[in-house]
Amino acid sequence: MCVDSPLTHLDRLFDYLIPDEFLELAAVGCRVRVRFAGRLLDGYVIDRVASSDHSGALAPLVKLSSVEPVLSPAVARLARTVADRYAGTLSDVLRLAVPPRRARPEQLPAGEPAPPTGRPAASQWRRYPHGGSYLDAVAEGRPARAVWTVRPGEDWPVRLAEAAVTATAAGRGALLVLPDARDVDRLDSALSDLTGTGSSPTHTVLTADLKPEERYRRFLAVRRGSVRVVIGTRAAAFAPVADLGLVAIWDDGDDLHAELRAPYPHAREVLVLRAHLENCAALIAGWSRSTEADVLIESGWAHEIAAERDEVRRAAPRIQASGDDVEQSRDPAARSARLPSLALRVVRETLAAQAPVLVQVPRRGYVPSLACDRCRTPARCRHCAGPLGQAAAASAAASCRWCARPATAWACPVCGARRLRVAVSGAGRTSEELGRAFPGVPIRNSGRTAAAGVLASVGKGPALVVATPGAEPIPEGGYGAALLLDSWALLGRADLRAGEETMRRWLGAASLVRSASEGGQVIVMADSGHPVVQALIRWDPAGLAARELAERRELGFPPAVRLATLTATAQAAEQLLASLVLPASAEVLGPVPVVDEYPGPQGGIVAAGAEGPAETLVRYLIRASRADGAALAKALHAGQALRSAAKATEHVRVQLDPVDIG
Repeated sequence: MCVDSPLTHLDRLFDYLIPDEFLELAAVGCRVRVRFAGRLLDGYVIDRVASSDHSGALAPLVKLSSVEPVLSPAVARLARTVADRYAGTLSDVLRLAVPPRRARPEQLPAGEPAPPTGRPAASQWRRYPHGGSYLDAVAEGRPARAVWTVRPGEDWPVRLAEAAVTATAAGRGALLVLPDARDVDRLDSALSDLTGTGSSPTHTVLTADLKPEERYRRFLAVRRGSVRVVIGTRAAAFAPVADLGLVAIWDDGDDLHAELRAPYPHAREVLVLRAHLENCAALIAGWSRSTEADVLIESGWAHEIAAERDEVRRAAPRIQASGDDVEQSRDPAARSARLPSLALRVVRETLAAQAPVLVQVPRRGYVPSLACDRCRTPARCRHCAGPLGQAAAASAAASCRWCARPATAWACPVCGARRLRVAVSGAGRTSEELGRAFPGVPIRNSGRTAAAGVLASVGKGPALVVATPGAEPIPEGGYGAALLLDSWALLGRADLRAGEETMRRWLGAASLVRSASEGGQVIVMADSGHPVVQALIRWDPAGLAARELAERRELGFPPAVRLATLTATAQAAEQLLASLVLPASAEVLGPVPVVDEYPGPQGGIVAAGAEGPAETLVRYLIRASRADGAALAKALHAGQALRSAAKATEHVRVQLDPVDIG
């Protein structure tokens, strides 16, 4: 049995006696209640054996919470592997893998699975070298693994739907993971169009925004074998699909794929482990390419699927860089919209051609950041050290983005000046500036803070669509042009993945623009000599990923190495470090103050979002060779177990291969 306990030193299986009354009902995978250390705890039956190695008397199962075998042996094995890879506990992973129980769905009868459909023609896959042979391998049940770099303008939901139906036509299951609900909806629609809507569903959707009872009902349909195709967000990576033939992930570089709860697994790594354990095909797809995906190609675990360069040139829009602010002096309208003359000219031509223009802005809100007008020091709140900004119109007073206090009588702590200037313009202010530059043109805003929220689509007519990355509406017939503003806000971030993430966001927007032969243009406000800008102009995400990986290997950064972060108070972190038996290649770096904390008004430390002083937290980094990655995870788990057994009161947050390390 796996007992649901948060204590690391109890991360192992325990033997319990099955009473005669439960002998026929306590199946492998069902939920039970047991007495553990004087308390009643939940757990799962992992296996049933005739005898036990335990020398003493075995405690009996107290209660069967449900006779439904919700935990399949394959998912239990996957959960154990994920826990070992991320130095976590099995019970933590099972909380991610199995949704909470609801009684009503268990009483519903199991539905009949839909009959397998025929294999789709999928002729568009043949346009990629090795694309057709990959689908042939999926149809034959072979464990083919590929990293698919999608060509510009590709209808990727339809292609993924074709791959999933190819697997089901061979009598096997398919699991596809996407970063957000918008992408899930697009793939859901593509699958419905391809398979039709019959009395028995061919696929189901598992996302976090489902109501608990509905989510559990769909989960049970998958576990009972009524549905063979599952699509969803990151938690769906553990869906109990029987006889898996294909696992796929779209846009694996999106940080939404990283779990926010311990042990913080990434959906891509979960699916890679699952493909290995269940010997099935795997597909990592996206407009861009992550360095982790490039490692899989380099190691030989996966093969590359990409369009020929001539095909990419024919399908891609014309991309130009316009990073010279001097160009703004040529046109008064350009100055009001902070656009160089080249971008302004492209916008005017596109609107005259009755086509929409996409304007991608990295920051949401109106003015998310203010600074001292004299010395450019970032302006912070006197009460909580939070950043000052403006939430609405230009006449609104500045206020703190953390505690919402107005910044009355603000004075710069460096030079004493009292005037503020805009440091970063958000999507709201950008819309206002564009409205002055292009009077009479409809302006549509898409983003979490926009009045209309995230727009699903826009029509063919002339319009300016201002969107934050990831919230770009799908245009009917494609955008005539796209402007990528404030590139410095993306490229200038103090983040190891700044270049990789910028490329991912830019390609996501550029992929919605018509091809150059149809007049499509993309203007990026950046220095044309920057490597990321050059890769964008050439539409070469594979080249950028290879360059990034080579640089990280030279400097000893992930994914060329395995990296762990330890975040806690200095005393707790040092106690854990002292107990670790690290592999020979391991190197300890730090400590440094955590990056999401700032100096408080009385010299203390204020955590992001807090209103009072808190104890200083530090972060250590431990890096080791990829060959010693398993040994590093094992050492961290053992160290946490020692602290747990000693009843340490302070928690140390351990993350392996985090998405963001600053």
